[in-house]
Amino acid sequence: MNRFPTWVLAILIFLIIPMVNSEDQDLKQLKQVLVQFMDKLSPGNSVRDVKWGWNMSSDPCRDQWEGVTCDKQNYVKKIVLEMSNLTGVLDASSLCMVESLGVVSLKNNKISGLLSEDIGNCRDLTHFYISGNQFSGDLPDSLSQLNNLKRIDISNNNFYGELPDLPKISGLISFLAQNNQLDGQIPDFDFSNLKVFNVSNNNFSGPIPDVKGQLTKDSFSGNPKLCGKPLPNTCPPVPTSIMPKKKSNKSSSKKLLIFSGYIILGLVFVCFFVYKFISKKRTREHEEKGGNEKIAIADTASTVPNTITSSEFKADGVPKTAEYSLTSVETGMVPPLVVLINPLLMGLSFEELLRAPAELLARGKNGSLYKVMLDDGVNLVVKRIRNCRISSEDFKTRMKKINQAKCRNVLPAVAFYCSRQEKLLVYEYQPNGNLFNLLHGSSNGHIFDWGSRLNVADIIAESLAFMHQELREDGIAHGNLKSMNILFNMTMKPCISEYGVMETENQDQSFLSPNNGIESSNAGHAYSTFKDDVYGFGVILLELLTGKLVQQNGFDLPRWVHSVVKEEWTLEVFDKALIQEGACEERMVNLLQVALQCLNPSSNDRPSMSRVSMRLKSIKEEEERSISSDP
Repeated sequence: MNRFPTWVLAILIFLIIPMVNSEDQDLKQLKQVLVQFMDKLSPGNSVRDVKWGWNMSSDPCRDQWEGVTCDKQNYVKKIVLEMSNLTGVLDASSLCMVESLGVVSLKNNKISGLLSEDIGNCRDLTHFYISGNQFSGDLPDSLSQLNNLKRIDISNNNFYGELPDLPKISGLISFLAQNNQLDGQIPDFDFSNLKVFNVSNNNFSGPIPDVKGQLTKDSFSGNPKLCGKPLPNTCPPVPTSIMPKKKSNKSSSKKLLIFSGYIILGLVFVCFFVYKFISKKRTREHEEKGGNEKIAIADTASTVPNTITSSEFKADGVPKTAEYSLTSVETGMVPPLVVLINPLLMGLSFEELLRAPAELLARGKNGSLYKVMLDDGVNLVVKRIRNCRISSEDFKTRMKKINQAKCRNVLPAVAFYCSRQEKLLVYEYQPNGNLFNLLHGSSNGHIFDWGSRLNVADIIAESLAFMHQELREDGIAHGNLKSMNILFNMTMKPCISEYGVMETENQDQSFLSPNNGIESSNAGHAYSTFKDDVYGFGVILLELLTGKLVQQNGFDLPRWVHSVVKEEWTLEVFDKALIQEGACEERMVNLLQVALQCLNPSSNDRPSMSRVSMRLKSIKEEEERSISSDP
């Protein structure tokens, strides 16, 4: 019989014992946190018996503590203690130390006190039910930081004050707050996404936001100061101006002081406009002497974002022109900047756009991306395109067609400039970054869980299907669909940017298809172009499912996924973060199957975006039914 040498056993013991100790320490800390939470929730242990557990001598998962549900990896996922005669306070500080806790339900007890700001630390929380208790005080502002919340029920308590900024929670589908003492105006929720909403029997006032026809008056009744649809009482008209009453007994000295004040104020305005006029004149003289100065930035094939400060665009306090070239200067004719939408930009000229301070966000082989800050505080993004294969006339027609196809999740260009050699597109600046950064870089505090990823995929698919339908006859597809072009607006809703800006160049996107040589010959054909969008969407689905980069140091994501699936190791594909949170494996596999259909090497065999969208909605509905069936 072979035995391990003594030194091998010693090494094994040396390696294993710290791991066991670490696991024991984590379990001990978890039990301490949970017992502390229960001690405050049920002071004196008045309602607990031995069967409940909740003590330091047992395991919350293996010994199945009362109300505790764990996943296969023994992470505590749910705490459900409804109608348990709990009479203490909610210790949110201890509760939120339980990692990966998704569901908390404490309905119909006698819990009192305040809901503390510490509740904002429960970042993984998706369901929060505390209805039918005796909570009081203001709702904490930190409640709006729970980006993963799907359902919240605070009804039948004694909460008062205004609601926090809950519309920031983009995935919220249920909000119940009836029978409290809440006041102020009702925030503008995304009512198209909310499936359940009730704020009846409170003290809310003012007009009801547009509920998109989703709700009835029962959701708002019992608030005497509320008005507007769906309630029967209309809101009073807002007075346009209220003229102050004249007083006849003003002294002549007061009149003189007021008159003098107006004169001084007028002189200040005159001086200001004279100063602005002289500054502009000096700027023009400087530009004439400088001869159209530019910042020379060599375009490289690198797509890694880099930044420069706006001070680099100035010398001696006088702005230089940015890295745009007036390609028609030699003829003396500068094409105008065409403003498509946004009244704030009406009258904006191409020259004013060039003079504004700018920050370089990214640069690639087809052009550069800038953040531009106008004098009035408006932030814009300018996409500079070079070597565009689309003619100027076709580009103008293309932009106007895209502008006519209104889709709320496709970021519209607010203006464009078009000359023979280069083109500029102007968009509103989106402050929350893009999908690429959310998956592979900085998440800015947003937990990108399974539900959020599925929601993003659904919205992108639906928006692409709509645009393909609207622009099919014109043959205008996106042409450059990738995670960097999926931006997030103020409410973290995804929107597709740069739609139709580039024609598909399969030879420059090696991940598009294994038979690039065949497809590239048909790149201009409308059918092939739409199918290339489908492939690009399939790659985005792989990024969402795996959390991996598309290409890095010879690694190719579609090829790797195909090889893993071929070896029947499908679960190895998925992002470990999704596995740890307990995401449904069946629905992840279903989404992976959709992705693989989109990635079919033959463009003829790829599904249309409308079929893809229908499949994703089916998966999302299954997910929502599963969530609604949870306590």
